[in-house]
Amino acid sequence: MDKQSYVYIMASARNGTLYIGVTSDLVKRVWQHREGQADSFTKMYGVKMLVWFEAHTDIAEVITREKQLKKWNRSWKVDLIQKDNVRWRDFYEDILSR
Repeated sequence: MDKQSYVYIMASARNGTLYIGVTSDLVKRVWQHREGQADSFTKMYGVKMLVWFEAHTDIAEVITREKQLKKWNRSWKVDLIQKDNVRWRDFYEDILSR
């Protein structure tokens, strides 16, 4: 079985600042963002909520998807989040129990 990699979107609050990233260890990476140990952008803007993620078994697909999402305008990103997460709930606790 191939290891999963993830493309994810984090937010500072509902309709707040967004950050898109990729990782092979979603729990660890989100923890780093929440604790201010990750990218200075997320630390500077208080981006700590995991509001959307997508799993892939092919890292090339994850990177392609990340690049695609980063080119999207903000309203498309918000629509993507709200499609599966209308309330902008933080999924961090959910992924801890996986």
